[in-house]
Order: sequence, then C-alpha cells, then structure tokens
Amino acid sequence: MFARLRENIAVVFDRDPAARSTWEVLTCYPGLHALTFHQLANWLWSHGFKWLARLVSHLSRFFTGIEIHPGARIGRRVFIDHGMGIVIGEHAVIGDDCTLYQGITLGGLGLASKPGKRHPTLARGVVVGAGAKLIGPIEIGENAKIGPNAVVIKDVPPGAVMVANLARMVDKSREAAREEQAGRMGFSAYAIAADMNDPIVQAVHGLIDHSSNLDARIELILRHLEKLGVDCAEDKSRAEAFDAGHLNKIVD
Repeated sequence: MFARLRENIAVVFDRDPAARSTWEVLTCYPGLHALTFHQLANWLWSHGFKWLARLVSHLSRFFTGIEIHPGARIGRRVFIDHGMGIVIGEHAVIGDDCTLYQGITLGGLGLASKPGKRHPTLARGVVVGAGAKLIGPIEIGENAKIGPNAVVIKDVPPGAVMVANLARMVDKSREAAREEQAGRMGFSAYAIAADMNDPIVQAVHGLIDHSSNLDARIELILRHLEKLGVDCAEDKSRAEAFDAGHLNKIVD
C-alpha cells in the first residue's frame, strides 16, 4: 500500500504543475485520498467483506466528493485531478496511467444487464475530460482522449479524440423507408443501432443516400448517351467513386 501511495504522489508531480510539496499533495489532493481509500475498499470487497467495503467507499465519498464503487478495478499511476463529482461504477476498469478530471461518470446501463458487465473499460493512458459521461460496457482504447462534457456510448479506438455532447430526440419514422431505399439502390447502408437513431446522423445518412441515388441516375444517363454514340469517357474519368456504404459507416 505504501509503495502504491508513493507512486501516486509521484504521478501528481508529473501531471499537475500546481503541486509544490509532498506534504501539500498528501493533505490537499482529494484524488489521492480517494485512490488510497479505494485500495482498502477494493481489498475488502475482493475478500468478501462487502458491507465494510461499501462503508469505506461511502466514507471516501463523504470526505473527497469522489464516488468509487469498491468493485471497480483501478490500475497504477492513475491521476484524479480535482475530482469532485466523479462517479465510477462497480464493473468499471481503469488501466494504468489514466487521467480523470472532475465531474465524469463511468456509468452502467441499468438493472437489465446486471448479470454482465455494465460499466466502461479504459485502457492504458486514457484521458477523460471534465464532465464527460461514459455509459455502458464500452471499451476505450489506449491513449484515447475524451473531451470535456462528451457523451460516449460506443467503443473508442486507440488514440482517438472524442468530442460532442448534444442530446437529440430519437426519430424512428424514417428508418423503414431508408432501409427499403438502400435495398433498391444495391448497397448496404450502415446506420446506428435500431434504438438509437440520432436524427442528425439520420439526416446525414439521408443526404448520402440521395447523393448515391443521383450518382446512379447519372451513370444510367451516361450509358444511354453512349448507346446513342456520345463519347462520355472523359466525363466518367473525372467522376470520383462514390462509396455510400463507407460514408454511412464513418458517419455512425
């Protein structure tokens, strides 16, 4: 425990230019206190002392403003800066060298998925900005950065930077029409999950579908012109290939 404490103190000096002395870090850094409390709570939890582990976690929350479930797994050299309002769920996994700022949530999907993993997994070196919300059993790749107030509900590849936090009302009215149109056009349109039809994403999908439809019509016109003896080779060579499937995928 003391070796881990020394390591966590060194991390504060590495990542916080405001840190001036070891005594200051020991007495005035709630992130360090929360991690130390959690080390004890997690040991109690893993050895079957569930109630006592929850009590230690609750006391830690009272003194630091940081709520970490004793079942969460936290790696080495993790730095919690400021930390007030952080909530970390039972099945959350935080890898080595991660940095967490105040107000973030590593939350679960609810009681429906209780038997399985409900909370996010952060790989090594992930930075989560203030106020970000990571929800569900998603995986955040190594060295990824989650911007302040971002809402993340899908896996994040290593090294990616994730931003945006706008909430928008789900609209399912166009889903069937889009799928039918995509089938007629002969390509597989990628869309977000059936129960998460983001209207902004759907609007972009609609534009992509429309462009693909126009592209197919132009191709048909060119073929008819060639049959009439018009040389369209130059026009066709200027046109870039339009991969609607790929565009729909990256929009998601």
